[in-house]
Amino acid sequence: MFLLTIIYLAFIIALFVAHWKIFEKAGRPGWEGIIPIYNLYILITQIIKKEWWWILLCLIPVVNIIAGIFIVHALVKSFGKDVGVTILCFIAGIGYFILAFGDAKYIGPQGEDEADKLLKNLGSKS
Repeated sequence: MFLLTIIYLAFIIALFVAHWKIFEKAGRPGWEGIIPIYNLYILITQIIKKEWWWILLCLIPVVNIIAGIFIVHALVKSFGKDVGVTILCFIAGIGYFILAFGDAKYIGPQGEDEADKLLKNLGSKS
């Protein structure tokens, strides 16, 4: 049990370091990436340039899973990567390590994505 705890703590520390590096690559101070909730706010509003209410979507059970997929996908696109890395972000966080320690460079928010287009289309039909 002790060994599992050590492995778990090492993984958590590695994720903190990965978040720190991702935020630095995006031109933000690294410490913003390790403060809970604040890091989500900065990620959503500053790095991927979504509206603040996406944070509220992250608080609703089941909806948070779908919102998380769109948020991570927008983050991956902001670093010039594709859907494969988005999938890896949900498999033990491997995608975060690819963004943090790989050759990914922050190229800025990628404008409208599929979720924004869908919401605008739904709004224009009513």
